[in-house]
Amino acid sequence: MVDVPTLVEQARQGHPRAVARLISLVEGASPQLRDVMAALAPLTGGAYVVGLTGSPGVGKSTSTSALVTAYRRAGKRVGVLAVDPSSPFSGGALLGDRVRMSDHASDPGVYIRSMATRGHLGGLAWAAPQAIRVLDAAGCEVILVETVGVGQSEVEIAAQADTSVVLLAPGMGDGIQAAKAGILEIGDVYVVNKADRDGADATARELNHMLGLGESRAPGDWRPPIVKTVAARGEGIDEVVASLEKHRAWMEEHGVLADRRRRRAALEVEHIAVTALRERIGDLHGDRRLDSLADRIVNGELDPYTAADELVAGLTEG
Repeated sequence: MVDVPTLVEQARQGHPRAVARLISLVEGASPQLRDVMAALAPLTGGAYVVGLTGSPGVGKSTSTSALVTAYRRAGKRVGVLAVDPSSPFSGGALLGDRVRMSDHASDPGVYIRSMATRGHLGGLAWAAPQAIRVLDAAGCEVILVETVGVGQSEVEIAAQADTSVVLLAPGMGDGIQAAKAGILEIGDVYVVNKADRDGADATARELNHMLGLGESRAPGDWRPPIVKTVAARGEGIDEVVASLEKHRAWMEEHGVLADRRRRRAALEVEHIAVTALRERIGDLHGDRRLDSLADRIVNGELDPYTAADELVAGLTEG
């Protein structure tokens, strides 16, 4: 058994091993997870969570690394969750973004963690919300969540981040892909990376045009900026940070930040509750109650919806 209070206190003091252990408890769905979350609850709420998403090859990891450099220059403690595809054999992360962020490996003000999706759709690991809470409680002022580039499922990042950054690159058909994937609805800041390539201006113009077509904004609403960068050389990154800070200030002024965090908490509670119910239903396979309901459906005595209502009522009462 883990000494949770001691581990949490060590994490608050910035000990990377304690942070790693807490995230491992989250990923492994430890029996002590409830104790961990209860201990962390009063310590959270201070971090600014930025999600980075986009198609494979647009330079998400390079951009994330460049943003870490910019925030560290400003004296901020930074956490990075790099969500990678899972190995079908081990369930572990395949890409290992920490290799691409090796410049920050020895910096005590940066914590980088690769997390495996473990088959979870949407580009995010199922444990990401709890891992974000661990980094928040550990004193990270900015948390960058880099998602798997999985195209149309990327919209899930919008539910987990305070601000969503969508990266595109010229010559990849990203404009059309963005429209198709619903990414135009989720971006708060758009970044055209690899802007030293031919077609960068055209990509930015096309994106600006599509944003204009799709918008139904009232005066005073946030209009997502489009920033061109060459992340590999650090060019344009200060402009991205400035756009992020402007968006954060706008959200705080209009009450949007509090609303987003409330929705995020509601979704997390819903997910935990649905998972618990699903596990209880799974335990019923071979149970007489489920078999009895199935028999009544087959015999025409009961419809599936009424049977489901009876099952849920039995689970919640029992």
